[in-house]
Amino acid sequence: MHSPNFSDHGFLRVAANTPKVSIADPMANAAAIMAQLKDLAAQRVSVAVFPELCLSGYSAEDLLFTEKLLNDCRQALAMLTEHSQLPLCAVGIPWRLTDGRLLNCAAVIGGGRVLGMVPKSVQPNYGEFYDQRWFVSGHDINETEVTDDLGSFQIRCDQLFDVGGQLIGVEICEDLWAPINPGSLAALAGAQVILNLSASNELISKADYRRDLVRMTSAKSLCGYVYASAGPNESTKDVVFGGHRMIAEAGQLIADSERFSLQDGTLVTELDVQWLQHDRSQNTTFAQAQRPSPYRIVASALSPPSLPDLKREHPRQPFVPADEHELEARAAEIMQIQATGLARRFQAARSKNLVIGLSGGLDSTLAFLVAIDTLHKLELDAQRLHAITMPGPGTSAGTHSNARELAQTVEAQFVEIPIAAAVEQHLNDLDHGGEFDVVFENAQARERTQILFNYANKVDGIVVGTGDLSELALGWCTFNADHMANYNVNASVPKTLIAYLVRWYSQHRALNRPQLAAVLARVLDTPISPELIPPEGEEISQLTESLVGPYELHDYFLFHFLRHGSRPKKIFDLARRSFTGVYSESEIAHWLAQFFRRFVGQQFKRSTLPPGPKVGSVSLSPRGDWRMPDEASARALLDEIDKLQTT
Repeated sequence: MHSPNFSDHGFLRVAANTPKVSIADPMANAAAIMAQLKDLAAQRVSVAVFPELCLSGYSAEDLLFTEKLLNDCRQALAMLTEHSQLPLCAVGIPWRLTDGRLLNCAAVIGGGRVLGMVPKSVQPNYGEFYDQRWFVSGHDINETEVTDDLGSFQIRCDQLFDVGGQLIGVEICEDLWAPINPGSLAALAGAQVILNLSASNELISKADYRRDLVRMTSAKSLCGYVYASAGPNESTKDVVFGGHRMIAEAGQLIADSERFSLQDGTLVTELDVQWLQHDRSQNTTFAQAQRPSPYRIVASALSPPSLPDLKREHPRQPFVPADEHELEARAAEIMQIQATGLARRFQAARSKNLVIGLSGGLDSTLAFLVAIDTLHKLELDAQRLHAITMPGPGTSAGTHSNARELAQTVEAQFVEIPIAAAVEQHLNDLDHGGEFDVVFENAQARERTQILFNYANKVDGIVVGTGDLSELALGWCTFNADHMANYNVNASVPKTLIAYLVRWYSQHRALNRPQLAAVLARVLDTPISPELIPPEGEEISQLTESLVGPYELHDYFLFHFLRHGSRPKKIFDLARRSFTGVYSESEIAHWLAQFFRRFVGQQFKRSTLPPGPKVGSVSLSPRGDWRMPDEASARALLDEIDKLQTT
């Protein structure tokens, strides 16, 4: 197998840093920054940001006017420029223009030179802040500096810095708080990553507000955001600084530091710039937003170092929140969305009853629970739910028992309609030889669907679909059979999440109903199977995951392909990290090929999907999130996977 370079997949390793500051001692500050830069270079960091005015100290106050401090800051910057080994680094410095105006700047260095300076646009002058005492706004500044010690560079807000084709924008502290912040304009000009050099003091709950600002700015601008604030070694005369560092990506805070340490601190992770670009092209609100005048682009002489591995983790189950409290809140919200969608559809159809095919397996159990919640929302009796079990040649005793007890525990109507005789008659009519082939399997699925729709006509009801997102992605459903319903409440719920939803229901909604909780526990222990082949004694003989592959892999592939637009090679490299010790590289490559083969080849089933509620960021509705021709070819995708196993 090949050795990965995650830089090729669009990952950019970034760092937010808070050095120990010595107020009004720029050379000591430069030495502290250099020590951190040396460590960052060893970690293969490409882009680093340090706090606002970190060369002088943000709290230097009127010392900022002194010749000694300004000259020493200049010398300190020259030392950093000469010795930094990173492609790009942004440090805070006070800078005096030739006309005497003083600017609060981010000096951006890389490749042995000053690439440019970005001045702070918004100077706060309220409460504890009085920046306008020292600095002018950099909003309209456009200066070219030609120096003997630092070379030639420009000071202006409208410039971006190119690191290996990835554009970096810069803003400073209060800029982020402004109604129209410079970072958002830089993002619209092409910056995928925004750096913020900050000196934000600590107040009660201010950290939460700051997190929200960073997170939501990265969300609305579809960018990476790297934030570094001044630490406790600043003056504490009237305020205390905590050294808060954050890294966000498109609305998610992916790294967050502790605060109040008197030692220096570093926060390092990777931003997936390729994903950001995918979202920007897909999100028409961002794509069609008015752009500012073209920004100046300055390229670093150094390219990003290769990344044989990543610091950030990609969870094995990306659809399932890792935090238990978040999972509880998410589960409740998902089921509310499902139940509300079904309730509205029930009203629109002027129906009197809900009809569901209850197999005793995981998917139909979740849909059944949603149907019960729907009737409760509509203030209707559970008897309005008709749960139909249709045992056939492949039905096992366990699932049959699950279905019966599930209906009985909530006092829904339970109807049993065996299909073995009808299927046998149908196969005889087709002169079928009795083989356990696709005709044998699909005849059962279509017989069940026929019964459900005709029964719904009989009781003036609508058929509630049960198939999940993972099955739709793989086409693991019979066309015009379990693929069809009046409304499918599970249409955008992946298989890996369904088990968690059922377990959550058992633990939180069935607390006072031990019989229901017991049935749900048995459902969770039941192997996933279509049950279309006769069982072997008491055991289910047809196991879905042995046929199409592990759902945890397929859901992982689905998430990264649909949500991020990732190519097979990137998905493979991420998956083998996430599933180390669980699946071998050859197994991952095998099932990845199976995923793309089925995903592309089974689009015709998704083109005719019934309606169902979207509950997450990934959906396959042909009316909304995923439109693909039925005739698309998977050849190029499969060829890339084949190459993975030969390199």
